[in-house]
Formats: sequence, C-alpha cells, structure tokens
Amino acid sequence: MSNTGANSRTAMSASKFTLLCNSHNCRTKLSGFAWVTACSHVFCDQHGTEEFSRTPAICPACSSMLSGKLDVLRTELAPSEQYRAMVLVGLQPETVLEISHKALDFWTYQVNQERLLMEYSLSRAGGQVLQMEKFMIQQNQSKELELNALRGEIASLKKVLEEYKRKYSEVLERLNERNRQYQKLQGLLDSLRMHTLGTVEKDPISHPFTTGLVKPRSSHSSPSFLGPEGDRFFSLGPENAKTFFQFNTPTRDRTQTFIKKN
Repeated sequence: MSNTGANSRTAMSASKFTLLCNSHNCRTKLSGFAWVTACSHVFCDQHGTEEFSRTPAICPACSSMLSGKLDVLRTELAPSEQYRAMVLVGLQPETVLEISHKALDFWTYQVNQERLLMEYSLSRAGGQVLQMEKFMIQQNQSKELELNALRGEIASLKKVLEEYKRKYSEVLERLNERNRQYQKLQGLLDSLRMHTLGTVEKDPISHPFTTGLVKPRSSHSSPSFLGPEGDRFFSLGPENAKTFFQFNTPTRDRTQTFIKKN
C-alpha cells in the first residue's frame, strides 16, 4: 500500500511536471522535439543537435559515453493520435508494461533530479542568505558603533555650543553696557561743548588763549617787578600821556654853547 501511494504521488507530480533541458546553460521548457539519452537525460532540440552530432556522443549532463545505436534518440514530445495508437500495437503485454515502466522511471528520475537541483539551489541560496545576514549584522554593529560615536560627538558639540552661547551672551551684555556708558558720556560731552560754545559767544575776551604754563593775570594787576608806583608809571591817562610825551626844547644859547668849538 505504501509503494502504491508513493507511485501514485509520483505519477501525480510527474503529470504536473514539465520537462526542462538538462543543459546547465539552457534550462528551458521542452516542446516539440527533444533528445533523450539512455542515462535518462533530456535536451532541447538545439543543444541535442549540437552535442550529439559528434562521434562518439557524450552526455553533457553526466559525461556518459553514448556509443550504442539506441543510446540517443530524437523524439516527438507530443505525438499524433495515430502514432500513439500504433507504437505499441502487437507487443506482448509484458513488453508494453516494461516499456511503460521504463518511461515512467525516466519521468521519475527527471522529477527527482529537478527536486534535488531545486533543493541544492535552495540550500545554496540559504547559505548565501546566512552569509548576508552575518554581513548585515556586522555592518549594523559597525554602523551602531559609529552612530554611538557620532551621538557622543554631537552631545559634546552641543555642550561646546551652549558654552559659546553663554559666553556670547556675557560679551553681548558687556557690549551693551559699554554702549550705554558711551552714549551717556557722549551726551555729557555734547552738553559740555554746547555750554562752552554758548559761553564763548557771550564773552569772547574772558577766555584768552593760554598754554597752561603761565597763569593769566588780571587786567588790573601790575607786574611783580614794579614798585608801589608801577601802576602810576604805566597808567597813561589823558593828562599823564601829555606830560610823558612832551619834550622841552632847549634855548638857543645853550645849544650854541654846547656845540661851540674851543
């Protein structure tokens, strides 16, 4: 019963299975004509014609020597109704069953080979997936370390930025205070200038030019080297000026006596 169930499942899977060219570089679905070998391999018409036209023929799939007359056959995959009706006519039932058994073995072998090939491809892909997962894990760990380092650097830079902001605020506050002081002093200077200009316009003589080395004297004071009568000596009133600049002309006789020759 178990063998019958396995054969039935194989027959069902084989009925849904489509032959593929056993050439590693082809793997196309077969239709029309195909080349079958005694070693249970099948090839498309193009690759079979290229490979089996040489003598001796060698199977491209398993490298088996195909030297027999019936080791390689070109067959039609979808024969006509007339061919199906006549191909086994006249053969003994045992021969028909044997031929059918061999044909089914061929299909079973092809199905198993495709299954093994798919399992191998799946295993290989799984290994590649595992390698990629390991690689991705390593890359993620490396990127996580780099990200943590960058986060730490960002945190330190934020601290430095906050420190610079604090210093900038302090400097700005000092600058504003200096500006306020400067504006205050500028206002005082402008007011002093206006006051000085106003005083000069009112009394220009009361502010003579001085070098700062000699103290300006009052207009009513006399030089220190003059005596008590200095003010009277340099006081040139109307009456004194006439007396000071008035000269008495000597008499004629005195002049003649003075210049008289001995």
